[in-house]
Amino acid sequence: MPFAAHSHGDLQTRSGVKEMTKADLVEEISKDTGLSKKDTNIVVNLIIDNLIKALAEGDKVELRGFGSFKVKSRKSRKARNPRTGSSVEVPAKLVPYFKASNELKALVNK
Repeated sequence: MPFAAHSHGDLQTRSGVKEMTKADLVEEISKDTGLSKKDTNIVVNLIIDNLIKALAEGDKVELRGFGSFKVKSRKSRKARNPRTGSSVEVPAKLVPYFKASNELKALVNK
């Protein structure tokens, strides 16, 4: 199994739900690898930057055992302004999309 389950100690919480920030992720990876937090932060930023770059170029990014990221197209649509009740045209746009792998789903539902 490529992704081991970790107990993440004292993570920030909002509404009783544990939340892992990028800083928490850097700290956990730094502990697990023995790399400095500075070096770990550089690696994490490079991973995120490359993921964003690939999606911006329309590529699909697949991380086996975790999931895949891709860009989906949303059609234009009519919506209603809740304040005024008037009809508003929402333009078509591209949105990032994540689909969890079956392995990740199984780990989450343990």
